[in-house]
Amino acid sequence: MSQVHRVPVSPLKQWWLKWRFHLNILLILIPLGFMPKYFADAKLLRGDAGLGVNPISAIQVGPYTVDLAELRNEAPRADGPAGHFKAFNAALCKACIGDAKAIYLRIGKPRNLRAAGSIFFGAPYRMSTNLPVPARTRPDARIWITLEGWDGSMHQGSVALADASPATVAWLKKQGGKP
Repeated sequence: MSQVHRVPVSPLKQWWLKWRFHLNILLILIPLGFMPKYFADAKLLRGDAGLGVNPISAIQVGPYTVDLAELRNEAPRADGPAGHFKAFNAALCKACIGDAKAIYLRIGKPRNLRAAGSIFFGAPYRMSTNLPVPARTRPDARIWITLEGWDGSMHQGSVALADASPATVAWLKKQGGKP
């Protein structure tokens, strides 16, 4: 009769056979730790959590009012050679929904409608835009909202950048005027 020779099992294989179940459980539990942030972001993007953080209600833009909020409480994000951008949401008042053709957002007062800034898009109760934030912007700057009417009228209102986005002001102070 021939004898069966058993090959000794390596220590790595012994460890794997002993701990593979625990490692698989760990692979399931790690993503669960990120779920609360995922659901909070999804709720914000759906509009269930309001317009965003630091909401400013009833900004007077001519005869109308606009609610404005930054999407996230973070510094502006870099977008390659285009510079840094900050996401904002806005909601129109019920009276101006039919009268508003377009709403624009800009840092600094626009000279005319051609330089009005970035345009909002989306439903009137939750519009979004990405506002370019130059690195040399002064922390005491103002954000201007321009509302263009269907009749060709142009209405403007402003709010301090520090009120609309404290995170952007902190980022600007940290930049210290660097490009």
